[in-house]
Amino acid sequence: MFIALTPGTSPAYQRKMAFSGTMLASAMLLVFYFAGDALLSALGIGIPAFRIAGGMLLFLLAIDMVFARQSGLRSTTIREQREAETKQDISVFPLAFPLIAGPGALTTVLLMSSSAKGAFAFAGTLAVLLIVLGFTLLSLLHAARILQFLGETGTNVISRLFGLILAALAVQFILDGIHSSFNG
Repeated sequence: MFIALTPGTSPAYQRKMAFSGTMLASAMLLVFYFAGDALLSALGIGIPAFRIAGGMLLFLLAIDMVFARQSGLRSTTIREQREAETKQDISVFPLAFPLIAGPGALTTVLLMSSSAKGAFAFAGTLAVLLIVLGFTLLSLLHAARILQFLGETGTNVISRLFGLILAALAVQFILDGIHSSFNG
């Protein structure tokens, strides 16, 4: 998607968009990581309900990944695509949101931070988040080489594999939410 958003642009522009988009997405994800529980409390939403809803959303995303297709969860609308084509700066939209810090990522970050029991677990999940964001940045910076190496088929195989793992995680979120709602 990053390559499709930056056709014919200079490597310097691509680097700038990759850095800006990743930093903005990082900021959004960190806000959800640190303040997500407070946001849910303010809205009167319990963690079990958010686990179930988030698990359903992640499961839909996983289905898209397994079948290597784009839906409303992982793509932009036609009007959003037209707007992105005419903009000089794609770092905020659509790169940071919804491509990097989309609904699935925000849901996962919020659920993972709320599941972290104790300072060590909280710091550990934060470290994992930062590592994933680092890999995201590296992937964007080397997107052309990665696509050339993997090809379309290789990219779809990896997407399907991670989709299956995400489906299992989504089901676990749903089961945990149901369990918490009856036992909590």
